[in-house]
Amino acid sequence: MSSNETEGIDAEQVTVWLQERADIAPPLSFDLIAGGHSNLTFQVTDTTGRKWVLRRPPLKQVLATAHDMGREHKIISSLAGTDVPVAPAVGLCTDESVNGAPFYVMDFVEGTVVRDLDTAKRLTEAQRRTAGNSTIDVLARIHAVDVDAVGLGDLGKREDYIARQLKRWYGQFEKSKTRELPIVDEVHDLLRAAIPDQGPATIVHGDYRLDNCMVGADGEVVAVLDWEICTLGDPLADVGLLLVYSPDEEGTSATGVPAVTALPGFPTQQEMLDRYQDISGRDLTHIDYYVAFGYWKLACILEGVYARYAGGAMGGGGEAGSFDFFGQQVITIFERAREAARRVG
Repeated sequence: MSSNETEGIDAEQVTVWLQERADIAPPLSFDLIAGGHSNLTFQVTDTTGRKWVLRRPPLKQVLATAHDMGREHKIISSLAGTDVPVAPAVGLCTDESVNGAPFYVMDFVEGTVVRDLDTAKRLTEAQRRTAGNSTIDVLARIHAVDVDAVGLGDLGKREDYIARQLKRWYGQFEKSKTRELPIVDEVHDLLRAAIPDQGPATIVHGDYRLDNCMVGADGEVVAVLDWEICTLGDPLADVGLLLVYSPDEEGTSATGVPAVTALPGFPTQQEMLDRYQDISGRDLTHIDYYVAFGYWKLACILEGVYARYAGGAMGGGGEAGSFDFFGQQVITIFERAREAARRVG
């Protein structure tokens, strides 16, 4: 597919827009880096080989509020002057006549996204150790940002983060469900009855994990990606979700893919918690709660994806057996949430 035919990109108009904001040598090529149900990410390359990244909403939006380009652009722009590594922002376009939807462009950062076993195995044990430790260090830095000082004080409500999140995702589940799953209600009620007291609000990334970070040649995190559901609230929600995505045991992770972080070199979950506590000074007594919440939230999101597949909203493109497996995997995640919730004392 040529650049002029890339779905989701009006190459001619985007080129004109970008020429006004960056030194480019057209024509530009646009290659989809990441798609699916999240925002679409394109690598933009000019004739000299210089690269940028363009982000826009999915072609068929499901939750419009989850694809706010202005919000993402504001976050990375505000964090640019901090010690949180983000890609430098180039510009935001809210004029939908340019590309059919709002979008923003940022500089391309050289690095590796460790998303699968093959990629992780190409790293040395020392690089894996560095990547795991750096992931924790950067998360602690995110949570240490003075939100008012950087202009993010109005990013969201600060208090009662978990209660609001429980209400939001439970409501989304109720709207999209195609099958009865009593375990969803059971875990929701367990979590709602045991919400820990929230400390001072910080930035909450909302989907922080190794494969939403880009690492450099030495393993250090050079850019944190995918800020689309970032808000203010309880930082320990990020820690709990990171543990959900970082199993110690070989096998499959919460999402059903091979567990990258079980490879030699990556820190264990306990080492991650100890490191975060040492840096942040936060009390992790109730971390089991946040792990349970992380599993439950993830399962609610994935059940919505499953429901759309089951209802044909994704237009086919898969075998019924794979849908059945995905549907069962969602139940497995809810079971992990229940197991963690029952440990909460």
